[in-house]
Amino acid sequence: MKEYIIGIDVGTQGVRVALVQANGTVIQTVSTPFKLTARSREEQSPDMWWKHTLEALLEIRKQTANDIAPRAIKAIATTSTSGTVIPIDKNGIPLHDALMYSDTRSAEEGQYCKALAKQYNPDGFTGFNASCGLSKIRWFDKNYPEKTERIHKWIHAADFITGKLCGRFDITDYTNALKTGFDVDRYCWPDYLDRLITTTWLQEVVPSGTVIGELATDLAGALRLDKTKVVVGLTDGCASQLASGAVKPGDWNTTIGTTMVIKGVTRNKIIDPSGSIYCHRHPEGYWMPGGASNTGADWVSLDFDKKELPILNAHAARLLPTSHLAWPLKQKGERFPFTSPHAMGFAPPSISNEERYTANMEGVAYIERYAYEQIEGLSSEPVSAIFTAGGASNSAPWLRIRSSVLKKPIYKSREATGVLGAAIAAASKTIYGSMTEAVNHMTQITEEVLPEKELISIYEENYHQFIHLLIDKQYIATC
Repeated sequence: MKEYIIGIDVGTQGVRVALVQANGTVIQTVSTPFKLTARSREEQSPDMWWKHTLEALLEIRKQTANDIAPRAIKAIATTSTSGTVIPIDKNGIPLHDALMYSDTRSAEEGQYCKALAKQYNPDGFTGFNASCGLSKIRWFDKNYPEKTERIHKWIHAADFITGKLCGRFDITDYTNALKTGFDVDRYCWPDYLDRLITTTWLQEVVPSGTVIGELATDLAGALRLDKTKVVVGLTDGCASQLASGAVKPGDWNTTIGTTMVIKGVTRNKIIDPSGSIYCHRHPEGYWMPGGASNTGADWVSLDFDKKELPILNAHAARLLPTSHLAWPLKQKGERFPFTSPHAMGFAPPSISNEERYTANMEGVAYIERYAYEQIEGLSSEPVSAIFTAGGASNSAPWLRIRSSVLKKPIYKSREATGVLGAAIAAASKTIYGSMTEAVNHMTQITEEVLPEKELISIYEENYHQFIHLLIDKQYIATC
């Protein structure tokens, strides 16, 4: 009998559920969107998430129940946004809408949390800001004192769905707990947290992939499932990393969407004095460092007509390498791989659209290379494999540019989505023996792009000119 798992991804604008075979083949997906408003960037209803999740689960089983037996679906896990938190009572009922990761009202509390973390736990996570769960919990405690006495636990977005599936709301995982203050070095909630919040509100923390129960009886009946295990998931960024195939030390993933997100696996923790890189804990004890750049692929849709992209890519394939230095940063300021609040993008004047398109792709590749150089310098560990996903991976000339600039092979992943990452977590200790084993069986490389000798030397020179230009503009200090 073939074995299957279900992954759930609760995003900012909707829920996606996927039924996945144990080899990683996505059998069926159902998405249920919800409207994004100004308020929903600050608060959203967890009950609304569950309504959409249940609708998607029921639809998945409606479409597959005749072909897939109840016992064939072995496990289910959820991923969602990092830093989104919910106060619940002892029955798991939300006492307030979820405070979203994008809610900026707790900025002042974030600074206070950061100061105490640096004072009392400087070797742990100190990058607290408004997007972190700990900051939001402290902000809520100050602004809603009438609800404080009824709080049983503070949980994360993925935990709420997990709790609705099996009734356990008291457990979370390393990746969700990090921004709520969990010490992933020592595997404990640090003592200084009692200076900030009521620590009995905090959950038990376990590795992603841990089985914590089975589907509730009534839910299992409605979904026509039997003995399906409920598994602790992980944050959306970490889920996408696993889905890309980057799971072993030396593996890294670059996802170039609106922004460029780089995540990987190291044996040792990376300590970045600038704070641009922070480290999650790998379920198997390794480290999962990463950073997010303001540089990405947003310029493609902002500056070019989507209908023209095939033609532009065809021109780029003939034009590369260019001699132009461009950086398509579409907002003021950069946060990774260097911090510069005053940084602004640039491009040569009086060049054609085709040349600007190609030079922009090269500029993003230069930023990506600088990021990996910083990572190797801080970790003293080689970057051995780069997996890629996101809109940029669909451009063949961009893949060629990146591989030759980085001087490393680039592996294009079949599907590096959060919902597949959730399914991998679900399978990791139910069908397979570890997260690494699950990733090896459930991910697939669809293309390998190798550096081209005729491009490497030219891009080497252009890259150093690009870095010197950043130094001249005082965006970075030295090479």
